[in-house]
Amino acid sequence: MGVSFIFQTLPAICNIVDSNDKFPVRRILCVGANYVAHALEMGRDPTREPPFFFAKPSDAIVNADKVLNTLVPYPPQTNNFHYEMEMVVAIGQNAQNIEAEEALGVIWGYGAGIDLTRRDLQKAAKDKGRPWELGKGFDNSAVISSLNPVSKIGHPQDARIWLSVNDIIKQDSNIEKLIWSVPEMISILSKTMTLKPGDLIYTGTPEGVGPISKGDKIAGGVDGVGEISITIS
Repeated sequence: MGVSFIFQTLPAICNIVDSNDKFPVRRILCVGANYVAHALEMGRDPTREPPFFFAKPSDAIVNADKVLNTLVPYPPQTNNFHYEMEMVVAIGQNAQNIEAEEALGVIWGYGAGIDLTRRDLQKAAKDKGRPWELGKGFDNSAVISSLNPVSKIGHPQDARIWLSVNDIIKQDSNIEKLIWSVPEMISILSKTMTLKPGDLIYTGTPEGVGPISKGDKIAGGVDGVGEISITIS
């Protein structure tokens, strides 16, 4: 006699600034090497070749506003655990095969995020030409602040993006230095897949990425958008 299972899982959610409402997360998409200096430090050509994307599972989300004192466990199978501070775009409308000029209209809001990375696993996969999932898509790897709706903050274009480890600044740049702009990223993605409400786009990290250890306190943010604080446990 067969055994049947019924799984009921709650959707991943993001908090919303000054609201009890939640933003359900459908999918997490990330763009790689989208700041010139970071592309150089990772050994890549920073010219405007077509951007590349990778994904994280929606349940990798960790809500980590400064007031939450969020603990993020050091993940297994790595000895080189890295932070990557990013601005995050939250999609609020369907977008299929749209041009960059239309892209701002599908954005619901923005947040600050940290793309946590098992760098040694990522590098080992890259060296063998294999997918990065074990290095990028693990549990608790998509840290995020509360989302700020466009209706409150508009579309950030010139804002400091920064991250500190144990109160020492490690990343300090500006989102205006993105190689591929937010509208361009949305347009390119929309011509490959249909973006839908609940999709999040991590837009890339500036230079200064590096390792973190158990006990480290990580803070970061995008000015006018959101701020994050976590401790590695």
